[in-house]
Amino acid sequence: MEIRIGVQNAPRELVLESTATADEVNEQVKAALQDGGMLSLADAKGRQVFVPAAALAYVETGEEQQRRVGFGVG
Repeated sequence: MEIRIGVQNAPRELVLESTATADEVNEQVKAALQDGGMLSLADAKGRQVFVPAAALAYVETGEEQQRRVGFGVG
């Protein structure tokens, strides 16, 4: 799933591919905003992204879909 994170006073957004579900990401964002700590997300390659909750402008989650493999019709 693709996750886009807008950071206040930053001209570009952060984009990462994650294996987490939208519900998992939503819970992590809510928890970070409630305690005022850091939002920590892992991408599909195991890299960690940390953003201070106070600097979050938005977090957008894409559709959860499996990638197709191979050459198929339709």
